[in-house]
Amino acid sequence: MATRTAASRPEISKKRRPNILYVMFDQLAPHFLPSYGHKVVKAPNLSRLAAEGVQFDSAYTNSPLCAPGRFSMMAGQLCSRIGAWDNASEFPSSVPTLAHYLRLAGYRTCLSGKMHFVGPDQLHGFEDRVTTDMYPGDFGWTPTWEEPKKVHWWFHNMLSVTEAGPYDRSLEMEHDDEVAYTSQRWLHEHARGSDERPFMLCASFMQPHDPYLGPRADYESYREDEIDLPAVPYVPPAKREPVGKRMYDLYDRDEYRITERHVRAARRGYYAMITYSDRLLGQVLKTLEETGQADNTIIIVSADHGDMMGERGLWYKMNFFEHATRVPMIIHAPRALKARRVIENVSLMDLLPTFCDIATEGKGVTYTAPIDGNSLLGLAAGLSKGWSNTVFGEYMAEGTCQPAFMIRRDGWKYISCAGDPPQLYDVAADPHELRNLANDPKHAKLAKAFAAEAAAKWDGESIRAQVVGSQCNRILIQEALLKGKITPWDFQPFQDASKQYNRNYGAELYDTDRRARIPFRPEPKKNGKRVK
Repeated sequence: MATRTAASRPEISKKRRPNILYVMFDQLAPHFLPSYGHKVVKAPNLSRLAAEGVQFDSAYTNSPLCAPGRFSMMAGQLCSRIGAWDNASEFPSSVPTLAHYLRLAGYRTCLSGKMHFVGPDQLHGFEDRVTTDMYPGDFGWTPTWEEPKKVHWWFHNMLSVTEAGPYDRSLEMEHDDEVAYTSQRWLHEHARGSDERPFMLCASFMQPHDPYLGPRADYESYREDEIDLPAVPYVPPAKREPVGKRMYDLYDRDEYRITERHVRAARRGYYAMITYSDRLLGQVLKTLEETGQADNTIIIVSADHGDMMGERGLWYKMNFFEHATRVPMIIHAPRALKARRVIENVSLMDLLPTFCDIATEGKGVTYTAPIDGNSLLGLAAGLSKGWSNTVFGEYMAEGTCQPAFMIRRDGWKYISCAGDPPQLYDVAADPHELRNLANDPKHAKLAKAFAAEAAAKWDGESIRAQVVGSQCNRILIQEALLKGKITPWDFQPFQDASKQYNRNYGAELYDTDRRARIPFRPEPKKNGKRVK
């Protein structure tokens, strides 16, 4: 076991420990947010949080896929440590999460929305969970590395692009409306309840994940002629680097003729989904204000990964290019942290120690598992001395048959995958990653050093054997569990109707009604005098 304390940190609260509202979006690349420089997208609530808070301009996921990225964030550990290979990998109950640590620190924890937990444990330390998940919790989405030509039809096709446009309703809208509503309801209940613990509420929205079905009013708020096209145009499959060719085989295959109008419609739908989910975020923030909890609540915003959005002809994620791997990261704590921009490289794994640092007021936490991240509070306060400026990434899911690894340090990015030529980019000078410097004689020494570091850090053959073994077991188990009686693992939210609204037992009827009001006002005294 190890105890970590923050070397230097700002004063968070002199009286009460702060609440934490953690807002997570799905597949939101920072490139498409106004505070990160986009000129068209409208996201006023996120823009306000960024303007008043600390924005991290070089934040990354540790795996560019939903479940692995989220599991790594929840555990503060690299995916290869916890077996988070893909979107159907079980998240073991024995892995301590940020929710476990916060509960031990005296916090009330709640999850509203998507976290893509796979397996029978659908809480992983959250005390309350007020919605089910958007995605299945079983092994049905297991890839098959031993059958590289097998096509998986989960979401891996171009229908998300060809069918993009304005829609009046979608599953994503249904889900995110519920996330906003249940988050607000939970905040109301906490504010008027008797639980004096600080809280950590995670509100996790599905949008702007594909399919790019823009809510009609938001879609129409953008003009077609103002939608920007990808900065890096379409690259034919034959001229792509190996990962680009594999992405073509995974979800493109020239099954649909993609036109410029399709690309604009998909990006327009994506922008509309950002605006829509930003508005839902605004509703949650308004509830914080109305319930008097905003002043003592730190708000942290991130996403699980980004989206290529047509750059170089690629879509979705599942690679280490900037649009897929970078994520937004904002810490809003105006009373403790001055507004600033942070340029150092950080990652989602840094959130667990950050939450623990907030919860323990810098006293440190005893971790029972190795933590690969570090608290962001020092950086957020402008203290960068000693920061490694290094992020590690792993990808071990569909679209490859070998594990892929990333080292992002200072202005450089190095990517290795067995069988592929190495990739080395000067991201600072070449943000679109158009010039692979791995074989450039001028950078031979640097490329060799990165290659040696990657080989020492990861045993690719051993990891591949673990991945393939896990896939075989999960496929067998999934097939078996679908025979006969089916017992789903998907989370079933429970509401106790006996404690809702007005009932003829427990508290007095009128007292129950009064206690539900915000602001609460005690019953007026009975003075028996009529006012003339």
